[in-house]
Amino acid sequence: MNRELYLVAYDIREPKRLRRMLAVLKEYASGGQKSAFECYLTARERRELLSRVGQTMDEDVDAFLVIRLTGRDAVSTLGVAVKPADELYTYLG
Repeated sequence: MNRELYLVAYDIREPKRLRRMLAVLKEYASGGQKSAFECYLTARERRELLSRVGQTMDEDVDAFLVIRLTGRDAVSTLGVAVKPADELYTYLG
């Protein structure tokens, strides 16, 4: 089972749909905050996530974005940010 790292972000306009979207994403996310999440997904999980999100959102007013993150560049930090101790962890900031 080959998993790839994705950045998933959304902008949901209605509070009820927003709560449902958050519940769906928490099943797939390995980390995140507010409306952006890191998800390690297989191809099947990605298709399943997109299907479930499509059923949850209103495509006329809501937005959903999935970006596959490739490569493992060195982590750069600024200010009080701390570099991750786990090399498999991906920091976006």
